[in-house]
Amino acid sequence: MKWTQLLSDKRFGMEAYTERKHDRSDFQRDYDRLIFSSPFRRLQNKTQVFPLPGSVFVHNRLTHSLEVSCVGRSLGNNVGRGLYAKYPCEDANFADIGFIVSAACLAHDMGNPPFGHSGERAITAYFKDGEGKRLEETVRKEGGRWEDFLYFEGNANALRLLTHQFIGRRQGGLALTYSTLASIIKYPFPSSVLTESGKKKFGFFQSEEETYLKIVEELGISRRPNETGKFVRYPLVYLVEAADDICYQIMDIEDACKLHILTVDEAVGLLLGFFGEGRRKERLVDIMDMVHDSNEKIAYLRSSVIGLLVDECSRVFLENEEGILDGSFNAPLIERIGEPARKAYEDCTAVAFKKIYASRDVVDIELAGHRIFSQLITILTEAVMNQDQAYSRLLLQRIPEQYDTRATDTYGKIQCVLDYISGMTDVYALDLYRKITGMGLPAV
Repeated sequence: MKWTQLLSDKRFGMEAYTERKHDRSDFQRDYDRLIFSSPFRRLQNKTQVFPLPGSVFVHNRLTHSLEVSCVGRSLGNNVGRGLYAKYPCEDANFADIGFIVSAACLAHDMGNPPFGHSGERAITAYFKDGEGKRLEETVRKEGGRWEDFLYFEGNANALRLLTHQFIGRRQGGLALTYSTLASIIKYPFPSSVLTESGKKKFGFFQSEEETYLKIVEELGISRRPNETGKFVRYPLVYLVEAADDICYQIMDIEDACKLHILTVDEAVGLLLGFFGEGRRKERLVDIMDMVHDSNEKIAYLRSSVIGLLVDECSRVFLENEEGILDGSFNAPLIERIGEPARKAYEDCTAVAFKKIYASRDVVDIELAGHRIFSQLITILTEAVMNQDQAYSRLLLQRIPEQYDTRATDTYGKIQCVLDYISGMTDVYALDLYRKITGMGLPAV
């Protein structure tokens, strides 16, 4: 793959419009377009890990995405400078990489359903073991890809959300640049290959396969030899993934400390572990001891760790840039950082799974989300499948017009329901669940 082709400011769905009347780059406009979009604003009321905050602030999907975008911009700027130094005569604008990555980071979670990852798991459970399983034969007989529902993936849903022409909307969805769109596709293959590989994640639905192939052609993304349906990762995906890896792991430690799931000493120990022994660690401790507020101590260490990991991941990318371009490198950057940072990151991961993700609050939101999602999918799917029934006609009035409830095939009808549900906030999903199950009534 070649950087001159990979960095394209052509807009998906607006390929015929090439006139430029603005000072900002098209990648900066991608960032602004996403910031002001309704799907991005809805992230404010979507769970990241912990339940939405009461008296103590913890991260939601929106604050997480903003922080990932900041880290992604730093990674992109570092890599852009490194590539310019390596290829000073290359006809590619490496200075744009920071803008592309920061925009893609804003969008990376926009396809995720409410209630954290429990939403994805509830959808999968409904079609794997629940009432949705009875629809499999019909979907397959009609030519639909059942695995799209069986392994529902927020990353694939993000591509659909950004590019699909929903009813009444313009062609190309948000009409983002090809490079920004390519940067969010972590798994460049369809769900149909999952049964062969044993993996549970994929990059695009059957309905967006043509869209992805257009991105591949425009940017010159390579196919993987001897692997049918699989492509080489777009290079900037590695930076978006690294920014996400850095933020969710480190910020979860900070949130867990605020919620008293981890003690201050435990959090400090985990964060100081990134620096090993030596003068730098001693200096960090000296500066940290200048403040007495425990939250400020953690915030200072957190910022220092993020700076370290940004430098490390930038280094790994630049050292493996040729392998990234030819597809021989295929590992998260965070897994290749040097010691002692890699060992400290693994320690944080182990503690997160043992103490944070298994904490009562997190499990409670998982249980609630699973229950609410299962009910909503069941009721709404039944409605779109039986639209002549009186109750179904009443219920379908709740679904906004942009979603195609009149799809002619079963795959499209199911996708309409999932489009609607995955776009909900936690609060909206809970409110709708209470109303359609009779647990709550509108105020009179």
